[in-house]
Amino acid sequence: MKFQPIVPMIWTEQLQETVDFYCNVLGFRCGESSEEWQWAALFKDECELMVAKPNDHTPFEKPTFTGTFYIKVDDVEALWSQLKYNAKIVYELETFDWGMREFAIYDNNGHMLQFGQDIQE
Repeated sequence: MKFQPIVPMIWTEQLQETVDFYCNVLGFRCGESSEEWQWAALFKDECELMVAKPNDHTPFEKPTFTGTFYIKVDDVEALWSQLKYNAKIVYELETFDWGMREFAIYDNNGHMLQFGQDIQE
């Protein structure tokens, strides 16, 4: 049995604003969407996520997530240069002892997005 990549589903009452953030700030493209079902699938390279308004089956007061979305990239320096003035920063670009160079921002819903590049040779 082979697992496929995880595709996060972000719930939000601000569907269009969230699609705009991921597309306009991070460079994702909206591959599919449904106004009737109030969701969208977003893609950038090998990264995929979905955003949706919560449905009647799930209690929803506000966006919450007890972790972070960690996205590995191949040029964290270039991405940092692009985002550092266009997003709310959690922490600036830094090299960590475990061999990752990374930074973190918040999306428009307050979810933390970390971007990292393995710098170990």
